[in-house]
Amino acid sequence: MSQNPKARAAEVARVSYGKLLAVLAKQTRDIALAEDALAEAFTRALETWPHEGTPEKPEAWLLTTARNKMRDQFKSAAHQTSVSLDDIEPVMNDLDPHNIPDERLQLLFVCAHPAIDENIRTPLMLQTVLGLEAAQIASAFLVPSTAMAQRLVRAKKKIKAAHIPFIVPEKSQMSARLEAVLEAIYGAFSIEINDTDSNPNDNEDLGLEALYLADLLVELLPNEAEVLGLAALLNYAASRRINSEHFTPLKEQNPATWNTPRAERADNLLARAKEHNKLGRFQIEAAIQSVHSQRRFSGTTDWVAIVQLYEGLLHLAPTIGAVVAQASAIGEAHNAKAGLARLGQIDPKTIENHQTAWATRAHLLAEAGDNKNARTAFDKAISLTSNTKVRAYLEARLALIQTSN
Repeated sequence: MSQNPKARAAEVARVSYGKLLAVLAKQTRDIALAEDALAEAFTRALETWPHEGTPEKPEAWLLTTARNKMRDQFKSAAHQTSVSLDDIEPVMNDLDPHNIPDERLQLLFVCAHPAIDENIRTPLMLQTVLGLEAAQIASAFLVPSTAMAQRLVRAKKKIKAAHIPFIVPEKSQMSARLEAVLEAIYGAFSIEINDTDSNPNDNEDLGLEALYLADLLVELLPNEAEVLGLAALLNYAASRRINSEHFTPLKEQNPATWNTPRAERADNLLARAKEHNKLGRFQIEAAIQSVHSQRRFSGTTDWVAIVQLYEGLLHLAPTIGAVVAQASAIGEAHNAKAGLARLGQIDPKTIENHQTAWATRAHLLAEAGDNKNARTAFDKAISLTSNTKVRAYLEARLALIQTSN
């Protein structure tokens, strides 16, 4: 942990924001109020910690400060509207800042309540539970920032007005909300934050938070196949995350650098999921990653199996991303021209600004020896790339074909 007060506040924000917000919001069901109070607490931390020193228990300090801010706001509201504080004060006083429970899963299910519009559930979870800014979420969902911010505000008002309880629903009612929860956790793990000036560790921190929630959900629902499948998928991905100054594609990575315990946990989770004989999207995606992971034993990748698994995924959950990934796998399993043919089956309008599609096309064209069109595709892919490491990799690939005949 950093000893610098400002850096320490930033670390606590990344690690504990969702946990603190969930605890505060549970008391009143007013997420917006809890967000404002927590923001005020962090602001005060940045003002006081550099002079007074970082508290021994910064989470407790922040929770107490935010709780007091919420109490002041309630008193002001009571004075203006004659609202009674009889029920509010005991609840606020019951908060133990030195024993902060983890209520994030409750908050996830609150955001997935049927009263919340399904199109805003995942963005709402990403903001409230994992602390993403509205602009970051808007970028990921390809909508204007102002529109996303307005939708998030409306959803929070709905939670308060509808008196949605902060509880994990009974298992008999859980399946209806579970898909949205899984999508949010998956989205948090895989989202690319387009702010190139952000801390390079932010994505990794977000991924670790999502992985934590997926593993926690396994403890809560150990017999849900898709819960196990998502946790397996995220553990496979986490097993291959390496700290490096350079981007390295999966097929070029050295399996010796992978995290073996993570991979073994993923193997175990996927095996448990298969026992339930209830196939789902996340299990298939985990199975694809399992094939990649087997390279740590065999030294080779069964690309034909991966192509077949993508076919199954496309029948169950068709997406442009899955078609692009399958085209890449076909190029590996057969040849570049076959991969390009599969890529050519996609409506060009739908991938005009799809970075991965252009990068895949560029790679396949280069493999097929069509350097002229490969250069054009690389230029397009680079123009759509916000990740500096990926951009550097693509620029290096482009430089290679520019110097070749």
